[in-house]
Amino acid sequence: MPKYSIVVPFHNEEENVTQLYARLKSVMEQVGDSFELVLVDDGSSDRTYKLLEEIAAVDSRVLVVKLRRNFGQTSALAAGFDNASGDFIIAMDGDLQHDPNEIPNFIEKLDEGYDVVSGWRKERIDNFVMRRIPSRCANWLMAKLSEVDIHDFGTTYKAYRREIIHNIPLYGEMHRFIPALAAWYGASICEIPIKNVMRQRGKSHYGIGRTFRVFFDLLTIRFLLKHMSRPLHFFGGFGALGIVTGCFFSLFLLLTKLINPHQNVMDQHGPLFVVAAVLIVAGIQMLAIGLLGELQVRHYHTGSHRAPYAIDRLVRLRAPEEPSLLSGS
Repeated sequence: MPKYSIVVPFHNEEENVTQLYARLKSVMEQVGDSFELVLVDDGSSDRTYKLLEEIAAVDSRVLVVKLRRNFGQTSALAAGFDNASGDFIIAMDGDLQHDPNEIPNFIEKLDEGYDVVSGWRKERIDNFVMRRIPSRCANWLMAKLSEVDIHDFGTTYKAYRREIIHNIPLYGEMHRFIPALAAWYGASICEIPIKNVMRQRGKSHYGIGRTFRVFFDLLTIRFLLKHMSRPLHFFGGFGALGIVTGCFFSLFLLLTKLINPHQNVMDQHGPLFVVAAVLIVAGIQMLAIGLLGELQVRHYHTGSHRAPYAIDRLVRLRAPEEPSLLSGS
């Protein structure tokens, strides 16, 4: 079993695959410990998978995970994490914007005992208005809402202990929130500065629309961190408030009718009657949503987890010293 697993998702990165492999191989061989490269093809439509297959054919330390279609970066990372066997897992992008020479710095922090080491693009060189300002706002909000004091949630370049990352369910676009989710599990987290290198080849897959989606994900992560295990405490509070307020208005209307039986309550307090009814019905619905959330939590903790991806094939060269799978048959 290797000590380190380097997980790299690729999507249409044929111009960067070979060079990134060569650089990763050189750096990890200098580190000196056993390692594997888990290279995930996320439904590429160019020659990316073909090149990955050729690499795996000559290096038994390379595992290629081919997904059936483009599932997105989070799912590709989840596929890589699930198939990685190292004690420590380092994730990075496949576009050469993450410098493999930074890996020893991550390893140094892991050796100090940290569970998660997050990269920080301290000196960003991308577009100021379209990327840096929205990113800075999103990272500030994420740090405040998650109560995890790091500067850069968005970068993929991070290192994890195996037992930590395997406890975190990944789906949607949740990979950027891994430090926050890891902190919920009690992980120790630190941050190290990394270089922000401009893309030299290929086309970026990120746009301003991705930044806007982050703000919606912030609401999700805040809810997950505070109410993931007890959703009824969140929905039930609003539901109980609605029911109590609606019953108070209804009691007021009832007393008004009892005190003055000849008064037409609907004519005098029609809007208040409607508000009371809506509050009671909405409160009951919120309680029901909370109870359904509790059932989902129970199902999550007792049922099997469904992977957010589908693997087409795994490709790895059998090392010469490994026994044949057909021996003895």
